[in-house]
Amino acid sequence: MEAATTTGKAKTPDRAGSRAAGRGRKSAGPKTPWWLWLVVAAIVVFCLFPFYWLINISLKTGPALRSSDLFPPNPSLDNYEAIFRNADFTRALLNSAIVSIVTTVLALVVGSFCAYALARLKFKGKFWILALVLSITTFPAIAIAAPIFKLWTDIGLFDAAFGLGLVPPYLTFALPLAIYILVSFFKEIPKDLEEAALVDGATHFQAFYKIVIPLAAPGLATAGILTFIFAWNEFLLAVTLTSSPSARTVPAAIAFFTGATQFEVPLGTISAASVVISIPLVIMVLVFQKRIVAGLTAGAVKG
Repeated sequence: MEAATTTGKAKTPDRAGSRAAGRGRKSAGPKTPWWLWLVVAAIVVFCLFPFYWLINISLKTGPALRSSDLFPPNPSLDNYEAIFRNADFTRALLNSAIVSIVTTVLALVVGSFCAYALARLKFKGKFWILALVLSITTFPAIAIAAPIFKLWTDIGLFDAAFGLGLVPPYLTFALPLAIYILVSFFKEIPKDLEEAALVDGATHFQAFYKIVIPLAAPGLATAGILTFIFAWNEFLLAVTLTSSPSARTVPAAIAFFTGATQFEVPLGTISAASVVISIPLVIMVLVFQKRIVAGLTAGAVKG
């Protein structure tokens, strides 16, 4: 009898250990198959290779530009030195920075007020107003390029200094995106916080910029980053509404690069300039990638 009892007690820890090991194996989950990592690696290489090839060309000069070598035979920074000696390119960098910053600030200021009204106020047709705002983003830029060109020529905004004549057309596409992102964020903020501020004596505007705006900072950052990227990269309207180096932004200025001869395509300097204007955007996206994802997915899941 005692032997049986002893045997039963001896088996109990083994069973407990087996159950613990089983739970450990279950919590660990299945291992990722090797072929899935191979697919991920192939996708990463596919996405990054064009940017690498751009850098590769920017480091080549002379006859090497016509070769398809995977690595530049004699890497050189001559193309980068050439673009920074070009006064038109440096002026275009300044114009792009001014236009992008002004467009971003205006989109955030105007968009925050519009988004707050759509998220908080109750009135008929609110859904259709938001749908109309979003539908504007589906318009192709070429559809408004000709009418804006004629209008800007008549009122004197064509080829405006520092490219500031580009700001209103850019807002046509940037503002709806900012409104959509901010509406999602404002809806997630509890209304009780604003009501508590009103009870404490704050005005509606004070409750907006002291309570709502700080809580919606991730959404503002997301909308600002996406707006800045759009304004920095836009090409069609920049080419259509500017005609002089003093007003062109970087994408338009690169299109007017010339080679040493009339029929030479300046691949080296174009590639170098493209790398230079891409680096700030890449760094910005890498630094704020979590905020961008949070802004685009806000309101998608309700818990």
